[in-house]
Amino acid sequence: MENTILGIHHITAIAGDAKRNFNFYANILGLRFIKKTVNFDDPGTYHFYFGDEVGSAGTILTFFPWGDGIPQGRRGSGMATEIGYSVPKGSLELWVERFEKYNVIYNKPAEKFGERYLTFLDPDGLKFELIESATQDNRKPWETDEVKANIATRGFHNITITLNSITGTAAVLTDIFGYKLIAQEGNRYRYAIDTVDQAAIVDLVELKDEKRGHVANGTVHHVAFRVLNDEILMHFREKVAAAGLSITPQIDRNYFHSLYFREPGGVLFEIATDNPGFTVDEALEDLGKGLKLPAQYESRREDIEAHLVPIN
Repeated sequence: MENTILGIHHITAIAGDAKRNFNFYANILGLRFIKKTVNFDDPGTYHFYFGDEVGSAGTILTFFPWGDGIPQGRRGSGMATEIGYSVPKGSLELWVERFEKYNVIYNKPAEKFGERYLTFLDPDGLKFELIESATQDNRKPWETDEVKANIATRGFHNITITLNSITGTAAVLTDIFGYKLIAQEGNRYRYAIDTVDQAAIVDLVELKDEKRGHVANGTVHHVAFRVLNDEILMHFREKVAAAGLSITPQIDRNYFHSLYFREPGGVLFEIATDNPGFTVDEALEDLGKGLKLPAQYESRREDIEAHLVPIN
């Protein structure tokens, strides 16, 4: 099996109120709620997963909704600052209408790298772009009563990382992960991997005088890159360690196996496997319906449930 990175696996962000977060992503943005579990390091708070029908890698957006009392984050250098979703061509105007209806903050459509995009913020200030991809995106969308296939997101198009200097981060992408620089517009450098057709792009934005960002409410916590299995995961652990970067042992996240390291620009990167997937503890038709706890917390279920806001 070839040892390759397969683009973006998932992106994890921090949110405030859990019900508000659920409503925005499941009802307004129209993603499927695929898993309701807890933060494995803090079981008193939720960990939500949204994606396509099956939770395919490259579609998975996850949240730690820590409540309205947490500090507001600040976008800046050393962090992932924009999440890009692929949407069908001609759908941006329909999204503008939808955002008007639900009082979502947005900017008028613009263009970069020959692609039209629409910027918007979620209720906690997390920044997104809906992008009419220049290449055909044939991923099957999740549809709801209001968000049909003609506008529905297909999964990630790209992630944008803001840095004072792109040099160290670019080296990780190219020398360790196998990305290549494919385009540049001003201070935005576009890197892509050729092992997958979608969720394959990382944009690095270089702002030499930008203040350091603060990871808290409304910001990205980490970006996960995809590998097929555990064997390839451990191959990349060796590569990251050989580059002089500190990386964790393999960690079992129930739905995938992970490694974590902080790249030279300061962003927390994860490498995650496809296996075992989100149907390991729920049937496909039941994804997201029950509170799923890792084995170490199952004995505390009653107490944990008592401290969590009910999500239907």
